[in-house]
Amino acid sequence: MAIMRCACSDRGVARRREHEVTPGALRGQVVWLDGYNVLTILEAAYAGGIILVGRDGCCRDILGVHRRYRKVEETFPVLALLGRLTTAWGVTGLRWCLDQPVSNSGRLKALLGEAAAAAGWNWEIELALNADRVLAQSREIVASSDAAILDRCERWVNLARLAITIEIPQARLLDLSNLTKM
Repeated sequence: MAIMRCACSDRGVARRREHEVTPGALRGQVVWLDGYNVLTILEAAYAGGIILVGRDGCCRDILGVHRRYRKVEETFPVLALLGRLTTAWGVTGLRWCLDQPVSNSGRLKALLGEAAAAAGWNWEIELALNADRVLAQSREIVASSDAAILDRCERWVNLARLAITIEIPQARLLDLSNLTKM
């Protein structure tokens, strides 16, 4: 499972690198966030879980979210981390896209809205029947490490990896980026 989540063809790696933007390109932009993807990776990293690094340089958690999301102790520190980083980079807003079919999506939407209002962050939270499709078709900058999105979106930022590098240096990374050189 770990190898499957981290594998990517040479052409896929090249395409992703061509469309990736750096934090400097985020100033004055609204970033569309693959909510569950980024949130759960950062929660896992913050909690000391193992985070996989794929051939494309993206971080991926081992479990992911499939049917149900549950707020954990790390949720609020991760939200603060995201608010801090995106504000420092001059992002004008985050548009969270959450999969509506995931249990507790409505609760997470409310929690994100309350956290944003309390901190003064410009966050919009959307529930979508198919968040991957919405994000893959967006013309805006997308933050995700989901291969299905990265292979189709116009521009993306490796937000989870950047956040881990900058804010969670103690994260337990398992680097599988050089699988072809083993």
